[in-house]
Amino acid sequence: MKAILLGATGAVGRDLVRQLLQDDSFTELYLLVRRPLEGLSSPRLRIEVLDFEQPDEWPELPEADVLFSSLGTTLRDAGSQAAQYRVDYGYQYEVARRAAARGVPHYVLVSSWGAKPSARSFYSRMKGELEEAVQALPFHRISILRPPLLLRPGSTRGGERLAAAVLRGLGALGLLRAFRPMPTSVVARCMHALSTSQHSGILEPRDIWPYAD
Repeated sequence: MKAILLGATGAVGRDLVRQLLQDDSFTELYLLVRRPLEGLSSPRLRIEVLDFEQPDEWPELPEADVLFSSLGTTLRDAGSQAAQYRVDYGYQYEVARRAAARGVPHYVLVSSWGAKPSARSFYSRMKGELEEAVQALPFHRISILRPPLLLRPGSTRGGERLAAAVLRGLGALGLLRAFRPMPTSVVARCMHALSTSQHSGILEPRDIWPYAD
């Protein structure tokens, strides 16, 4: 199998690349990144550093069996809602559109729990609008993951750590167990499993755990 990966420099993307490199059925991984990827090397990796602001200069996507997309940024890192929307919606949609036109049959997208085009929250609304837009593209199958709060190895984000602690506490009490914080490796394992399945549709947090196992 051949795969295109968008977002390989992020926590989920890195976990996914490592897992796919351990799977001999994947003969080529084509990574679309915004900056050089350090710490990973393999003759099966093709790394394309893109200027995402210049899509007219992008090379044509290769033929592939699946497109994985876990690209995303935070409002803090982006600097504004408009900049975050450009990354989380604009970049992802453009790559998905090109992959569908290239004939890639399966699209695996990491979205977010609560994604909905009519959501009051900017983040949930943005994710919902992306889901709606890519579902109109001519892929044979689209698998959308809606994970809860993600646990990133070595995260230093104070708000993220606090929210994770609260949710873990609720999980220990039997409350919101399906929405307990999810390690990025679990999301990656689910994406990996989906790539060799016939699944098409949306996976909520309670659905992601079984696929990862």
